[in-house]
Amino acid sequence: QVQLVESGGGLVQPVGSLRLSCAASGRIFSIYAMYWYRQTPGEQRELVALITSGNSTTYADSVKGRFTISRDNDKKTLYLQMNSLTPEDTAVYYCRMSIRTSDVVDAYWGQGTQVTVSS
Repeated sequence: QVQLVESGGGLVQPVGSLRLSCAASGRIFSIYAMYWYRQTPGEQRELVALITSGNSTTYADSVKGRFTISRDNDKKTLYLQMNSLTPEDTAVYYCRMSIRTSDVVDAYWGQGTQVTVSS
């Protein structure tokens, strides 16, 4: 059984910073691409950033220059450093990983962590 556990969300003032983490555990053979998404009430889940197994990164236009995605393969952990936060960044943030367990590759999701940007 594979689990993704997120941490690091919370309340922060505008222009502040937060660092999200997402740790994978379980019977894992390989982890391929890793992703961060976010969702606000009534809206579709939005891709924020992704990082490939080769460490190539892609960002949504709305977070370019402010957010940095990174990974630690030894720790099976994904990170999202969020700087210069604005109220528009308020959302539930979800991690997702493409993970091989035995001969199957599936997408796994974290439980979500709330990020609230407010003064």
